[in-house]
Amino acid sequence: MEATIALRLPRDAASVPVIRQMLDGTLRSLGVEPQVRDDIELMLTEACANVIKHAGPSDDYTVSATVQHDVCVIKVVDTGDGFDPRAVLEPEPGAEYGRGLQIMRALADDIRFTNKRENGAVVCLEKRLRYTPGAAGPPLMAS
Repeated sequence: MEATIALRLPRDAASVPVIRQMLDGTLRSLGVEPQVRDDIELMLTEACANVIKHAGPSDDYTVSATVQHDVCVIKVVDTGDGFDPRAVLEPEPGAEYGRGLQIMRALADDIRFTNKRENGAVVCLEKRLRYTPGAAGPPLMAS
């Protein structure tokens, strides 16, 4: 079995809690451990915040999250100008902003950045899942 959530959201800070709560509810119902859910929530928040702050000119963006077996794959897609993640400067120690890519890299088991031909960027985050004992997820995801 595979569980997928996909939403087209307005490029507005108010959209971030919506997808966060939907994904967390799905992961919680499958019995994913709280620490893993927290990591996923923070990665997702940072990816969405980057779209809201930096992407343009579109008024919306798309988030999809797929859970298959013991992996959660999140894709955040915008229609902005794209970017080169290698060109993003590391923030100064103590800086209050600019840590989003660092946070995502630290928490994700795999992260990929792709610029689309028709403009825009795709951030793909993967996180291995751990389940609480007796959770519903492993038997469901195995089928």
